[in-house]
Amino acid sequence: MSWPPFLKAELINAIYKCNNSSTPSLDKLLWNHLKAIMKDDGCTNKLIDIANICINLGHWPFHFKTSTTIIIPKLNKMLYDSTKSFCPIVLLNTTGKLFEKMIRERLQFLLISNNFVHPCQLGGLKHYSSTDAGVALTRIIQSGWVKNLYTSTVAFDITQFFPSLNHQLLSFILNKVGFDHKVSKFFSNYLVNRKTKYL
Repeated sequence: MSWPPFLKAELINAIYKCNNSSTPSLDKLLWNHLKAIMKDDGCTNKLIDIANICINLGHWPFHFKTSTTIIIPKLNKMLYDSTKSFCPIVLLNTTGKLFEKMIRERLQFLLISNNFVHPCQLGGLKHYSSTDAGVALTRIIQSGWVKNLYTSTVAFDITQFFPSLNHQLLSFILNKVGFDHKVSKFFSNYLVNRKTKYL
């Protein structure tokens, strides 16, 4: 499955909904800085070139892999003696986040258009929110009521899924479904040697 070069429209779409008042990242750039830079077509084209080169070389630069984690105490807690009393916020390189948004949109489009995503998968996909999951669950329950059946549900959240992802298995799957070799090479590099520092 080919991975064509990114287009200007994809870059614009990726940055369009980004909040201008978000916290500055490690590179001290805000989204409105990048939006201002992108008013110049030459700069926009250079950003697109960088994103395409990352995929073509199968390499995610180290400065995009480096993050800062800030631990913020949650308000109105009686005690601050457990990790649940704090909220970690991870700051990444803004340009890297922009490219990740483009890659995520492209990957999701390719996976959905080729029926690689199970129809029961609701989380993490465009147009498949928790509301959609609630509507689907309500339909299943009501269908059961018509047949005088009782419905039970089990809900769970898979925490820390990304860090525990088997990197070699992901590469194998990407190759097996027919992605270009450069794409699986890129994701293999994207997943490794990440570093964070705490403030």
